[in-house]
Amino acid sequence: MKHAALVLLAATALAGCAASGRPQPAPVADTAPEIDRDPYPSTYRAPAGGRVALVGATVLTAAGEEIANGTVLIENGKIAAVGASLAVPEGYRTVDARGKWITPGVIDAHSHLGAWAQPESVEMHNDINELTDPNTAQVWVEHSVWPQDPGFDAAREAGVTTLMILPGSGNLFGGRTVTLKNVPSVTMQGMKFPGAPQGLKIACGENPKRVYGGRGRSPATRMGNVAGYRKAWIDAQDYARRRDKWEKDGRTGDAPKRDLQLETLAGVLKGDILVQNHCYRADEMANMIDISREFGFKIRTFHHANEAYKIAPLLAKEDICVATWASWWGYKMEVFDAIEENAALVHAAGGCAIIHSDDPIVIQRLNQEAAAALSAAWRAGIRISKADAVRWFTANPAKALGIADRVGTLEPGKNADIVLWSHDPFSIYARAEKVWIDGGIVFDRADARYRRHSDFLLGQPGETR
Repeated sequence: MKHAALVLLAATALAGCAASGRPQPAPVADTAPEIDRDPYPSTYRAPAGGRVALVGATVLTAAGEEIANGTVLIENGKIAAVGASLAVPEGYRTVDARGKWITPGVIDAHSHLGAWAQPESVEMHNDINELTDPNTAQVWVEHSVWPQDPGFDAAREAGVTTLMILPGSGNLFGGRTVTLKNVPSVTMQGMKFPGAPQGLKIACGENPKRVYGGRGRSPATRMGNVAGYRKAWIDAQDYARRRDKWEKDGRTGDAPKRDLQLETLAGVLKGDILVQNHCYRADEMANMIDISREFGFKIRTFHHANEAYKIAPLLAKEDICVATWASWWGYKMEVFDAIEENAALVHAAGGCAIIHSDDPIVIQRLNQEAAAALSAAWRAGIRISKADAVRWFTANPAKALGIADRVGTLEPGKNADIVLWSHDPFSIYARAEKVWIDGGIVFDRADARYRRHSDFLLGQPGETR
């Protein structure tokens, strides 16, 4: 009885404190951890390199210059100097590049290597489309990347040093992209480009409406596509507001439950994730620009974009890159107005033109794809120099991927990603002879140690390039 009385007295006293307005203990702060923006960090290590001088080549810097009898100096994995007839400092190993050409490493802004590995005829290698819902913004394509895909080796032998892997285009929101260094690795993390921003794959047009309309559900039309985008962005704005309010209130109380899908979309709204938008038709690109204005985000690149030439000034004004092919045409209705001059007309309007692959064979010929696009420009009377056109597969994709401060041009301080070509890279006879990534040699056509020896190529012809 005595104990019960003491408990009652204590309870009464506490009630009296509350009633009297005396200060109460502060609520216990929620201890929810910060969201890890990079839970699968890169373990990339640059290939071993030294002090190297490439001497006597014609150099296309992708920064506007074509330098005859040029010299490129590499030191500590960086470009140390670029110029005509530079003196080679003591301690540099010299590579005789006379009669050859040098460009920055080739960058592919649109690839599915690793996520749809070779051979593509094996359906179990197809991991690029999570075709279970129109919105799969929660998936990350890096979790599909198989680094032993022999397509990486073939691309490296063609001068490709960096590539962005995207989810497929069957959904309105396909998921997050990943940017890779094209180095041999047994793990995806060992290829992951350190610090490169992620992208969000969005798809317009025929693909999502065909996939889901064929299942008797929305979207079944282009207007259904747009309604699906808008609903997703409205939900993302609400999610971001709730999360921001909790942060502003000192992270007290229960944190809003994490939602991986909305987290990705909120990352776009905050500018942390770059929009990579599959879109063919000019009218749909204009619609997507309107949606981006409605919800306050930026589109970094329109991919494929075969009708970009119709709205080239608008795209230049909005600073939206166009990643396209030289001549793919007619394989579905939204591609029927494709023209070979597309990239050139975007370039001529002051825009950011890119030649991409979307294909494991085309990625081995991106320089030749650019040559075909440049040839079409010249036939149409659009005069674009090789010094400018080289940007279509180097500097401009670096911009689209958000890594132009590190790669894409041959300028002092940039990473030493370099290709030494046997001929003018805009020639059909050009082959990558040597390839450097961060100043380390990753391919040398004259050295058998750099040839492909993958078990997955057994039984293939010895010369598959």
